[in-house]
Amino acid sequence: QVQLVESGGGLVQAGGSLRLSCAASGSIFSIDVMGWYRQAPGNERELVATISSGGITNYGDSVKGRLTISRDNAKSTVSLQMDSLKPEDTAVYYCYADGVTSHSGSHLLLEREIWGLGTLVTVSS
Repeated sequence: QVQLVESGGGLVQAGGSLRLSCAASGSIFSIDVMGWYRQAPGNERELVATISSGGITNYGDSVKGRLTISRDNAKSTVSLQMDSLKPEDTAVYYCYADGVTSHSGSHLLLEREIWGLGTLVTVSS
């Protein structure tokens, strides 16, 4: 029902910055948690950062201090500001949402663990 669409990926040199954005589409009532995960070739998908509707954040150890997550509850969007990028940050970045309540006719629909299609971030050395 609800879809997540990422934007903002691309190629950047080491030490540079990128900003990823993700918008949830649909008749959304609320979203409990939004965030970002990433997957590099040959690796498992790993946590980058999540943020609750109340603004509580959680970061993966490898990105603390360099990446900043934020969200706009009214617009159902989440962003990831990535600074001081390293070649090891190269990965496909996936937008994530959990506890998504949306209007479905006269009812409310709750969806869990929705994923975007991903956006590629490449950091060159």
